[in-house]
Amino acid sequence: MPMRLITLPQTPRCLLCVWTACVALVMGWNSEGIGAPCAPCNHPDVWAVSTRCLPEICQMPFSAQPKVERLNENNCWERSDLASLLSDSTQPLMVFIHGNRYKPSEAHQQGVLLAKRSAACCPNAPPVRTVIFSWPSEQDGILLRDGRAKYDRAFTEGHYLAWLLGHIEPERPVAIVGYSFGGFIVMEALEDLAAEEKAGRTDFQPWINRPGQLNVVLVAAAIRCDALAPHGPYHEALECVDRLILINNSSDKVLRFYPLLERTNRAQALGYVGMPGRWASPNLEFIQFNAASIVGKQHRFPLYMHSASLSTRICDGAMAGLALP
Repeated sequence: MPMRLITLPQTPRCLLCVWTACVALVMGWNSEGIGAPCAPCNHPDVWAVSTRCLPEICQMPFSAQPKVERLNENNCWERSDLASLLSDSTQPLMVFIHGNRYKPSEAHQQGVLLAKRSAACCPNAPPVRTVIFSWPSEQDGILLRDGRAKYDRAFTEGHYLAWLLGHIEPERPVAIVGYSFGGFIVMEALEDLAAEEKAGRTDFQPWINRPGQLNVVLVAAAIRCDALAPHGPYHEALECVDRLILINNSSDKVLRFYPLLERTNRAQALGYVGMPGRWASPNLEFIQFNAASIVGKQHRFPLYMHSASLSTRICDGAMAGLALP
């Protein structure tokens, strides 16, 4: 087998870029698989909000104490607080919710990768602060048992994410990227916010008809395919959204078993079959794309990030229009 050479990034502090290039060499990715390196390799503005030690809940809480961290200039995570995270209301936010079976370090790594890809794909976009929503997704048992446990936990995480989003000023532009069960958590959170606002709850910021842009990108979403139908459980959540991007995968070997998670509905996953465009309201910008020919059967978020075309679709979908009104 002939020896292959790969050019590593010139900035030695950008360990993520070195890691990405090495993975590309080992996996044998071509230009479609690896995409462009992070350029420029500036230090990303990345924070993490962790609910991994918080208890299960059945509704949106009035208060919570998640762990808040920020990535410092030495690429180390240091403790911080929610007030510091939300301090600059003029800076757009991109919230990333990872999928199942990821340790905290892996969730952090994926969020940093998304931040770097977004900066590389959208160099003319305003500086964005990336927030990793880290939830208890470590592997627990065999696939089906673990999937059902995380399916149940996704409702709790939706309530916690709603609590977090409820602290964001209405004028602040926001992008949300949810992968796999992260997409479930996103829609549960937005449904919470819409329902609480209609019920007259005033201790959180409004999310329906807010002046700030909200873009939502769901990648291989592990949520029932009729969730956003006119009478689906999360249709009201779309009232909060200005732009919805679905990156689906009709070959995904994990999403194929999604009907086994819902004991009563048995619906296919949204990220597996997509949704009819007619379910989107006229005011909602809606785009979906089937990534099966690029990703194949694999169910891993980094594969989407290491594809030049898919990472561009995801990042452009998230970043478009993120400027103060």
